[in-house]
Amino acid sequence: MPGTVPRRDGAARVRRRVILAALPAALLTLAVAGAAPGATSRGAQSPAPAGAGHEVEAPGPRAFDAAPARAALERLLPKHAGQFTLVADAATAKDSFTVSGTAGAVTVRGSTGATLLTGVGWYLQHVAGADIGWPGDSIGMLPAELPAVPAPVTRTALVAHRYALNDTDDGYSGAYRTFEEHQRQIDLLALHGVNEVFVQVGAEYPYYRALQRFGYTPAELREWIPGPGHQSWWLLQNLSGFGGPVTEQLMKARAELGGKIAEQLRGLGMTPVLPGYFGTVPPSFAERNPGAVTVPQGDWAGFDRPDWLDPASQAFARLAADYYAEQRALFGDSSMYRMSPLHEGGQTGSVDVKEAAGAVQKALWAAHPGALWAVLGWQDDPTKELLAGVDTSKLLILDGLSDRYNRLDRETRWGGAPYAMGTIYNFGGHTTVGANTSVWIDRFGSWRAKADSALTGIAYLPEATGTNPAAFDLFTDLAWEPGPIDQKQWFARFADRRYGRPDARAAAAWEELRQGPYNTSSGLWSESQDSLFAARPSLTAAGSAYWSPKSMRYPADSVRRALGHLLEVDPLLRGSSAYRFDLVDTARQALANHSRALLPRVKAAYDARDLALFRELTAEWAEREKQLDALVGSDPHFLLGSWLSAARAHGADEAERDRYEYDARSILSVWGRQSTSEGGFLHDYANREWSGLVSELYAPRWSAYFASLEEALVRRAAPRAIDWHAFEERWARLTTRHPVRPTGDPYVLAAAVAATLPEAE
Repeated sequence: MPGTVPRRDGAARVRRRVILAALPAALLTLAVAGAAPGATSRGAQSPAPAGAGHEVEAPGPRAFDAAPARAALERLLPKHAGQFTLVADAATAKDSFTVSGTAGAVTVRGSTGATLLTGVGWYLQHVAGADIGWPGDSIGMLPAELPAVPAPVTRTALVAHRYALNDTDDGYSGAYRTFEEHQRQIDLLALHGVNEVFVQVGAEYPYYRALQRFGYTPAELREWIPGPGHQSWWLLQNLSGFGGPVTEQLMKARAELGGKIAEQLRGLGMTPVLPGYFGTVPPSFAERNPGAVTVPQGDWAGFDRPDWLDPASQAFARLAADYYAEQRALFGDSSMYRMSPLHEGGQTGSVDVKEAAGAVQKALWAAHPGALWAVLGWQDDPTKELLAGVDTSKLLILDGLSDRYNRLDRETRWGGAPYAMGTIYNFGGHTTVGANTSVWIDRFGSWRAKADSALTGIAYLPEATGTNPAAFDLFTDLAWEPGPIDQKQWFARFADRRYGRPDARAAAAWEELRQGPYNTSSGLWSESQDSLFAARPSLTAAGSAYWSPKSMRYPADSVRRALGHLLEVDPLLRGSSAYRFDLVDTARQALANHSRALLPRVKAAYDARDLALFRELTAEWAEREKQLDALVGSDPHFLLGSWLSAARAHGADEAERDRYEYDARSILSVWGRQSTSEGGFLHDYANREWSGLVSELYAPRWSAYFASLEEALVRRAAPRAIDWHAFEERWARLTTRHPVRPTGDPYVLAAAVAATLPEAE
């Protein structure tokens, strides 16, 4: 077999377990104080002092190793981890935690490693008044000695499935991230109660290894597999080849990374959700495999979709078996697999969808008996035909439209199949604040309370993560809060802990944001509007991405007022990464909203042929873009340089580094080839207001456009046409370097934005 990635024996992955059933109850205090799995522990005769940080594994067959949770706690709270005692308590079938303890000695009992961390997260949120958000935290404001828990508190998960990550997350959040970045993501997901996580990194390698036994050379497959930035859509059977070719070295490295991610999840008792096999094959599969039946899948946004191998055929069963065997060798086993046949279109041809769905599940169960199939609820999927062909008790529908449309009846629509209420409040990684939080709260409670409810989970599905800490916190809280969440009260408490201490101005800022961008309604959108600074230039531009909202979803004044309040927060609270991120993000959003007031004024001046006013307003537009680029350059979460440097780091030589940089740049701009960018309307789909992206692509694009209009006014002629795709493709082919560290003072820059923006527009 090609490749040298070692096979992993499932038994070898079982970490050490310390079973203390034979010891007296008084001695059930095994101290490991942050030791890594497998490290020598202290003897039971010398228990660690209270609050020193020790883990206890209760007797019983479901005991687990708490050491991975301890290691995560050390990463999350390096200065305070020693004040927590983590107790492995797997006596209950449901995920639960109990928090108790005195000052400096907090005890968390949990049913899994992940729920131990969820208990820690609950303590920070409700007792210590600190926040570890995604992104930004206020742990620097914690006292040296952590406060006591007034009375023991137990929380049990309201739903069994707490799923995270959209199929597109790897592409839009960063396909070139390091293990440490993925590890941080897992720690945060566990801290917020998630127990099932999609693992996409390295999913190409099982295809690569298995398909070589079905008539394909390694070189052919490396051309067929896209670059990492576009592999999300290859796994969805939407495209192939773009951004490549990939090297075997890269695929091996990504498979090793994916395996480590899966192991990290298993160590915490979380489920790594792996991609399943449902029939995607390279061109000419039927010609190379006599008896195989394939169905051309047609077009997706300007790309020729890969062919679909009929799941009812013997060839499918053989290929699926080989695929799962290769996947097991690289990633180990799981109890949950992610598949969406015929995603966003696709052609059934002569294939019986019911029979095909049954065959897909049969092949999955042949490799992983009884495994759960997770399918995305999106557009018309899953169809009645697909649901009729499977055992739906072993299916979970991840509803991507729960908060987008009204009058939804999921039990009727899906025939009682289990589903998770999901949200996709971010598309393409847009930098925009807001979410339909009131819709989440109302629907989660009312849908669970239905007499015939099939709601069994939540699904956190933004297309990119790490952009909206309040939305992440609130949505994941749904699964753990025993009573209905009061939206106003929740945001007031969020404001109290976000910067480490209650502050009247912080509370006022978040109340404005609650009433504005975080109080949008369902009907047409689950995402707020994006910025016109990032739009392809036009005097009538209404949005940057083709599918983004074309108008404001909330009063713009709410964000401007929130910015004013944030600038008046107590100076003692301004040192946290949470405050810095929120200040920059709110100022950025205020500027973005201003673009929607400024552009109509530019248009009016042009239509009136008022050259002087046109020049004045376009100069203001350019100054705002300059101001925006400097502002976002002051926080590490808004840097193009980091995105590009990560891609280049994966190349073995200059040509390969350039290829991966194009993969990373193109998805932000042209997205794909010209037919995709123009005919598929995907240009700027992943727009975002990042330092470097604003100054090197968006601002020059608007400058060229305004210059053409000014020339037209002077010459009294029609403006010259500009080939925007060529403009954007040239940018995507650049290899210019950008800062990877923030520069400038966020407070000074945000204050300058506020000083020059009107309070009402």
